[in-house]
Amino acid sequence: MTIRLYDSAARQVRDFCPLVPGKVGMYVCGLTVQSEPHVGHVRSGVNFDVLRRWFEASGYQVDFIRNITDIDDKILTKSADQSRHWYNLAYDMSIQLDKAYDALNVAPPTYEPAATGHIPEMIEMITDLIDRGHAYPAPDDTGDVYFDVLSWAGYGELTGQRVDDMEPAGDADPRGKRDPRDFALWKGRKDSEPQTASWPSPWGPGRPGWHIECSAMALKYLGSAFDIHGGGVDLRFPHHENEQAQSRAAGHDFANYWMHNAWITTAGEKMSKSLGNTLSIPSVLTRVRGIELRFYLVAAHYRSHVEFSFEALDEAAAGFQRIEHFLTRARDVLGEIALADLEKLPEDFRAAMDDDLGTPAAVAVIYDEVREGNKALADNAEDVAERAARVRAMLAVLGLDPLDPHWAESGNGTADKLTAALDVLLTQLLEQRAQARAAKDFAAADAIRDQIKSAGIEIVDTPTGSQWNVI
Repeated sequence: MTIRLYDSAARQVRDFCPLVPGKVGMYVCGLTVQSEPHVGHVRSGVNFDVLRRWFEASGYQVDFIRNITDIDDKILTKSADQSRHWYNLAYDMSIQLDKAYDALNVAPPTYEPAATGHIPEMIEMITDLIDRGHAYPAPDDTGDVYFDVLSWAGYGELTGQRVDDMEPAGDADPRGKRDPRDFALWKGRKDSEPQTASWPSPWGPGRPGWHIECSAMALKYLGSAFDIHGGGVDLRFPHHENEQAQSRAAGHDFANYWMHNAWITTAGEKMSKSLGNTLSIPSVLTRVRGIELRFYLVAAHYRSHVEFSFEALDEAAAGFQRIEHFLTRARDVLGEIALADLEKLPEDFRAAMDDDLGTPAAVAVIYDEVREGNKALADNAEDVAERAARVRAMLAVLGLDPLDPHWAESGNGTADKLTAALDVLLTQLLEQRAQARAAKDFAAADAIRDQIKSAGIEIVDTPTGSQWNVI
């Protein structure tokens, strides 16, 4: 099999060739834990979780690293505004992020390093860059250290930019910079900052710059060269451009592929705290279940911008419920439903997933299988078990298997309770309709059918009785 991925660095879809056969090393930039996670934040986690699941389903062993940025200018500013310790804010928001990921069935990474736990590795890398002539301490005794952009001829390769066209780096006071586009590797401590937010270094007490954090952590856990580096499209510049430059300037091949998921927008703008258009995960989950929110995120291609609306979310939730209801009915008939092996999944599904993680086409295949499965249930066909097994296995690849114990443990098992309650009510109505038809009172029978249909329920009459399905 051949998996094709969009490489943002090459700006094209190309065949995936792992550096080590049968293994995949992935590094995804996690969040800066400064505030409660919202829908836009978790999209990256969900998208790369699907990629990881597809690699694993395809037989690869995946080392998946996703970091936490727990020291940063924004964290210091927000903690000061809230009159709390910066590390308390970062810890609290890390817990909220873990809960959000768990609510959407995002599997824990192989390891989740925190920036504050890797200061020695960052200092070592900065020292190496200085020795190689690609970084320099500021001459103004601030304790800052900068990457010398003009010393690295490949700067701008990732995003296809010329250095002369770039804006100055706004991550530090430009007074100590040789060039305004040089970016901070180390930030000397300021009198206004808490002493707990600084560490000893050869250049004086301070803290790391944002970009050096991810380079040091990726290199520690995945080595000098690894397969895939991912994150949101907003990280391409300057964060990922700077990561690549400093890592390669330090003598490392670094990432072989770069992948970026698109934004979730509201009113055409990126969902962000600064715009005030955020939707926290706990708030959204009062409206839909976690599995339905995940379906909404997965059903769009990871490189497509999504304009968020509750109407679209409700529509996606209803669509997933139709899929889920098929499995519920099939389980009532079959008992346990197995998971089909990869080679037994529809060829169109496998082709869609192999083609740059084409989840929209993959979801369409699931809908087709469910439609045929509902017909098979109505006809008491022998292939119901095979179809149900394929549907469940395809959903599992997307992290959406409603029979996965995770969803029941996270509270999504209420869907079965609601389905059971609905089944009781509909069974009563269907019995009344059957009695009316037996008495040749077709007007009453049709009225009951129309009443049920108006609620979005389809009635299918079979030789063994009437069955219902969510339209």
